[in-house]
Amino acid sequence: MGSGIVFLDGSVVTVALPRIGQELPATFLGVLEGQSYVYNGYLLVLSALLIIAGALNDYHGRRKMFAVGLAGFGATSALCGLAPTMEALVAARVLQGAAGALLVPGALALITTNFEGEDQGRAFGTWAATSGATSILGPLLGGVLVDTISWRMVFWINLPLVFLGLWATLRHVPESRDQNATGRFDWLGSIVIALAVGGLAFGATYGQQRDWRDPLAFWALGVGILGVLLFPVLMLKRADPLVPPHLFSSRNFSVTNLATFVIYGSLYVSLYYIPLFLQGTLGYTALGAGLSFMIGPVLLVCLSTKFGGWAARYGPRRFMAVGPALMAAGFLWVARVPASSEAWAVRPGSLGSFMPPLSYFIDVLPATLLLGLGLAVMVAPLTTALMQSVPEQNAGLASAINNAISRVGSPLMGALIFVFVTGRFYSALAAMVPGLDAADPGLRDLVSPLNQPGPSAGSALVEAARIASADVFHVAMWFGAALMLVGAIVAGVGIRDRTSPTDAGAGSRGSPG
Repeated sequence: MGSGIVFLDGSVVTVALPRIGQELPATFLGVLEGQSYVYNGYLLVLSALLIIAGALNDYHGRRKMFAVGLAGFGATSALCGLAPTMEALVAARVLQGAAGALLVPGALALITTNFEGEDQGRAFGTWAATSGATSILGPLLGGVLVDTISWRMVFWINLPLVFLGLWATLRHVPESRDQNATGRFDWLGSIVIALAVGGLAFGATYGQQRDWRDPLAFWALGVGILGVLLFPVLMLKRADPLVPPHLFSSRNFSVTNLATFVIYGSLYVSLYYIPLFLQGTLGYTALGAGLSFMIGPVLLVCLSTKFGGWAARYGPRRFMAVGPALMAAGFLWVARVPASSEAWAVRPGSLGSFMPPLSYFIDVLPATLLLGLGLAVMVAPLTTALMQSVPEQNAGLASAINNAISRVGSPLMGALIFVFVTGRFYSALAAMVPGLDAADPGLRDLVSPLNQPGPSAGSALVEAARIASADVFHVAMWFGAALMLVGAIVAGVGIRDRTSPTDAGAGSRGSPG
């Protein structure tokens, strides 16, 4: 329940943003800028504070900090729903992200310390299934609440969920903590790692939003890179470091985090481009695009517990290699979809529109099956490999590091692909439309990759943009597939199912593989 509401609020707010922009006055922020901060401010603060929150869970007690996170998330959700202005909502969302940072690593740490063996693998699978369920229900639930009641209900719906999670935590969850944590908490290390993760995530996201024209993005990236370089040196010199260096002596811990960076960077970036391509280039309606990829989260919900149990029984290596390989095949399949593929234009109230065209079954459905199955095969085994690779007393910190890496990988990979895709798109336009200047700033306001051109665009530019968008989409999918295959190779070669002497020294329990 605790981590589920964090994922829910990362997705459900997207359907409420248009209504928020219409109804909330914005004094200092523009409407579009305010909407962006409502969405990204939450995710950026959540990412920046994950490692600090994981260390606090281990240091002060996982049950206690999880309960604090739940209470804080409930209070800030109420503030979001009561916000009188856009600026107030942004501030409440930032606080909500800070509270949410306590819940994600705390959930996995509680599972690690309360389950063993195959039961632990199934528990990780149940956790992954819950995450998938929120990704399914979030946008649908948000759309119903926004259209029938108010956008404020998107945040207030958290309150009964928080109450239920808090009751279960206080009544049924035993306390656990790192018994070796006897020194002072490393606040200096906390500040440095927050600046590192936050700087990288913000710089990459802000740079992409501003088309890399604002120097603030480069300053933020510089701060993040400096923090990344300084942090290991700081950890080696401090008596009680925030992140004990010995964690990375575990082969499985290091390899799992490397695979996470590559795989999740590819996954988030590729799934960002697919809905844009379906709607902006092929002409799918928003509901049609949503229904097109519904099968993926459904497979994750139905199969994660099973694969989590198998990973605990047989070892996670083969699943961590096969899952990304299946997703790479899904990306390669959708990379062959032509710009002429027929759209699925689902419209509420029209029963006939709910029947997909033949092109959907040929072009899109096989990709969704491969992506959903690959995700179900990989997620719980990856979590199992991670949490079994470290001492139990560092469970919260290990989960937080892995979550932070997955969240940083997305914007960084996205920024790299975005630069290439944008340059290729405008070069292709200039080649197809005589007299068009690819460097003209006004052109970027009129047309952008994978989006419908503005109403003032001529028919020649509209057709050229459609063809160029399909081309750059294919390139983005090839990038995504290549990264997935790299992740599969890293996991397949690097992960050890049976505990090696190095990993045995790192973990409190041997891997049951």
